[in-house]
Amino acid sequence: MSDLTRTFSALSDPTRLAMVETLIRNGELPAGDLVAGAEISAPAISRHLKVLREAGLVDQRAVGTHRLYAVRPEALRAIVDWTMDHRAFWSASLDRLDEMLALDPEGEE
Repeated sequence: MSDLTRTFSALSDPTRLAMVETLIRNGELPAGDLVAGAEISAPAISRHLKVLREAGLVDQRAVGTHRLYAVRPEALRAIVDWTMDHRAFWSASLDRLDEMLALDPEGEE
């Protein structure tokens, strides 16, 4: 499985996506703060964080007995690069469609 495939697979789960969004918004946090207010057990949080770590989306840092988690910027960069590559494709395709529609504004054949 490619790195990008693992990344998108990890983010396909709503809980993991929310955890990553929280880390992007708030920076480095302990695991318990990632799902504040959500009804999720500590073992479930650990499993989700393991998937995110294995996908290369988050790093873990130990501070005493605490584990802090942060988003890896290079993982987000890969998503941005992939999105921009596909954006160019869709922009060109939509431009061609606009040109075709402009040739026949009434929709006649």
